[in-house]
Amino acid sequence: MFKLTAKALACAAMLSCAGLVQAADEPIIIKFAHVVADNTPKGQGALLFKKLAEERLPGRVKVDVYPNSSLFGDGKEMEALLLGEVQMLAPSLAKFEQYAKPVQLFDLPFLFDDMAAVDRFQASPEGRALLTSMEDKNITGLAYWHNGLKVMSANKPLRDPADARGLKFRVQASAVLEEQFKAVRANPRKMSFAEVYQGLQTGVVNGTENTWSNYYSQKVHEVQKYMTESDHGLIDYMVITNTQFWNGLPDDVRSELEQVMAEVSVEVNKQADALNRTAKQDIAKAGTTEIIELTPQQRAEWREAMRPVWKKFEKEIGAELIQAAEKSNQG
Repeated sequence: MFKLTAKALACAAMLSCAGLVQAADEPIIIKFAHVVADNTPKGQGALLFKKLAEERLPGRVKVDVYPNSSLFGDGKEMEALLLGEVQMLAPSLAKFEQYAKPVQLFDLPFLFDDMAAVDRFQASPEGRALLTSMEDKNITGLAYWHNGLKVMSANKPLRDPADARGLKFRVQASAVLEEQFKAVRANPRKMSFAEVYQGLQTGVVNGTENTWSNYYSQKVHEVQKYMTESDHGLIDYMVITNTQFWNGLPDDVRSELEQVMAEVSVEVNKQADALNRTAKQDIAKAGTTEIIELTPQQRAEWREAMRPVWKKFEKEIGAELIQAAEKSNQG
């Protein structure tokens, strides 16, 4: 977690004037930074956004994409957005707890039955309202991008909740995810995405949770002997921008970029499932990792073990919001 500096706040206050100082013959530069590889759903989405934005607004907008934490890592990207050093990010939904507690909803374990339920909730009034819930912090959500449902990995088989006891699991900087692993008597360790491979390789952590495409792109299967197809949680992203920067854009530019973002989001979410399926197959073919499929009874035991986390965060998230998310499972 970082604390906003006075410089960040002062700079953010000036960003609303950004459009006024843009020279007429110079394109508006949009730096789009993220922490994963180009061959992930987020990476592909960022590149498609660049392609369409520059085609639709030739000479007026230039999008520079920075993958793999090449511009800013997990710990610095949000401050960079408020400083105006980057104009667009797509952080995991787990990164927003300090800006809007209700967004912690997406980290609750076993909340969504499948990605169709996620789609229904994110398209609902309650889901759409979360995109604008941080504008008082100068952060505007533009869209949700899928990665997919998470599976667990470890250096020992994970079939029952007791198997996780005592293991050190890498987690994102999320209070909900910490409590999720504490619920099964494991030891959560916060670690940036870029450090995961080395952390697993050296034994700083014994396991983690992620999607198939993130595992494969970061070669996690090379340093984890087992992956359990738990589908216990969600890794999705919120594409965000600095509110004052976004509102300071010429109306026609902003309108076109909104349309591009809507089109890209449909494509990203369509490709995410296909990428994860392919990544799972590639991991299986590599032969370095055993993929464990849980029985319905085993999955129910994991759900029961982690379900108390819902109650723990009910006041922060809101009982009605959790209920609305639960209803999305009904189709």
